[in-house]
Amino acid sequence: MKDKLAFSSKEQTQILFRLLSYLKPHKKAVVLALFLLMLTVIGDVVGPYLIGIFLDEHVAKNQFDLKPILYLAVSYFIIQILNVVISYIQLVKFQEIALKVIQQLRIDVFSKIHGLGMRYFDETPAGSIVSRATNDTEAIKELFVSVLSSFVQAAFLIVGVYIAMFLLNPLLALYALVLLPLIFLVIYLYRKYSSVVFMTMREKLSQLNAKLAESLSGMGIIQTFRQEQRFSDEFDQINEEHYVAMMNNIKLNSLLLRPVIDLIFFSAIVIILTYFGMTSFNTAIEVGVVYVFITYINRFFEPINNVMERLAFYQQAIVAASRVFDLLDDEEVEPKQKESDLTIRDGLIEFKDVTFSYNGKTNVLKNISFTVKPGETVALVGHTGSGKSSIINLLMRFYEFEEGDILIDGKSIKSYGKNEIRSKLGLVLQDPFLFYGTIASNIRLLDANLTAEHVVEAAKFVQADKFIEQLPNQYEQKVSERGSTFSSGQRQLVAFARTIATNPKILVLDEATASIDTETEVAIQSSLEKMRKGRTTIAIAHRLSTIQDAEQILVLHQGEIVERGTHQELLAQKGLYHKMYLLQNGIVE
Repeated sequence: MKDKLAFSSKEQTQILFRLLSYLKPHKKAVVLALFLLMLTVIGDVVGPYLIGIFLDEHVAKNQFDLKPILYLAVSYFIIQILNVVISYIQLVKFQEIALKVIQQLRIDVFSKIHGLGMRYFDETPAGSIVSRATNDTEAIKELFVSVLSSFVQAAFLIVGVYIAMFLLNPLLALYALVLLPLIFLVIYLYRKYSSVVFMTMREKLSQLNAKLAESLSGMGIIQTFRQEQRFSDEFDQINEEHYVAMMNNIKLNSLLLRPVIDLIFFSAIVIILTYFGMTSFNTAIEVGVVYVFITYINRFFEPINNVMERLAFYQQAIVAASRVFDLLDDEEVEPKQKESDLTIRDGLIEFKDVTFSYNGKTNVLKNISFTVKPGETVALVGHTGSGKSSIINLLMRFYEFEEGDILIDGKSIKSYGKNEIRSKLGLVLQDPFLFYGTIASNIRLLDANLTAEHVVEAAKFVQADKFIEQLPNQYEQKVSERGSTFSSGQRQLVAFARTIATNPKILVLDEATASIDTETEVAIQSSLEKMRKGRTTIAIAHRLSTIQDAEQILVLHQGEIVERGTHQELLAQKGLYHKMYLLQNGIVE
């Protein structure tokens, strides 16, 4: 679902109620916080009333009996102290609830990200995803921290103040009630126009994060090709658009928040003073009543001002929540696997008339059929874009296919559990990814079944132990982000060790030796031969010299298998494979 530029009141309400549903696990804490909030409101209403009694019963009548005055003073003092203590407790409680809600929301977002299909990451910039998981969830926090408590406090205070005013002077209270429609009109206008501004702000912030993330990940290429100025100009443009959106927000807040409400407040004061002024011509006016009414009007508008100021946070939270919920509701999930007890025992792989498209329009694989017997090695070769990696992506269940089927040991790959697929298929990519941590943690990947001995054994098996043992801390050597301090060959060797440590039944090599120098490649060929023994292996290779011993070689062209056979059989056919072989060996016919 794409970002919208505006939300209707109904949509905003739906988003709000969905956010409030995160409060369900904290019902008791919410009830306690609201009860404490109500107590502070009662204190705010009773305090001015006690002062009004003092003015009318003692100051106006010039009666200063110590006992009743002391009683009023002590009561007022106790109420104020209790208000301070209770306010502190309820503020802490609301903060605690808010942090727990955001904590759960971020867990949901992080879990959802790991369950999204590869198509989502193909279409969405990484910076935009990071922005939703961090900036947007942080904006939502304000809804629970200050907005809801302010709204509830305002509701309690408005009701309490109006009840008190009606008890003092019903007619004047009705006059003051006329101002409420004006306040609601301002709130309606603000909500209507601010949602557009806030959505633009969030989108521009997301683009800023995406551009920054892209620049950081591609800094080497940027500097190599002297693209610093171009990226700087692009960043400046997005930054300027974000600035304009922020200024539009400031202008809207400056007009419809405090200034307009202050104007209505001054109008209310004028109404009250006019009323008492007109009334004073016919009857005596109690000073305490005037004071109480003025104070109540001030107390009435104080929470409204707070609400209006926090409407900005409310709108930001609603817009941010819509972006987060778009991610949580995204249907581009990882291909689902049935809960199954089926196990992969032999490693027999069969592709049966598999047709696949990434975008639903152009087929990148067309009626692919082949069989890999247990223990055999099948190599996939072909020019860039021929469909080699797509076959691997389907076998690893990164994407869902619609036509045909893939069988493992005679059972559809869709009938196996995800854990079984992931544990029995070992994948080594052309560009291995190392996580921040140590060499050992990158080989083990937090697998509790792998001991330190297993890690060392796996490293020795692929001959990665030679460079690891030369490091200062050996297997505990720190690995920076993406393993940038290691060479491509060293990273690839760690990836080999990581894969072999899990003892997979099926081995998938996606141009796994492409990043390794010739000397290292020769050194690990014997290890690869050992790895392939007893394992079904599918290997993508550009260097035809590395797959000459494969039992079967499939030559792909534009998503179809155009040739198949052993190395010698394909050379004898003098087709596409023969041409590729001659080119790689520099032979001109």
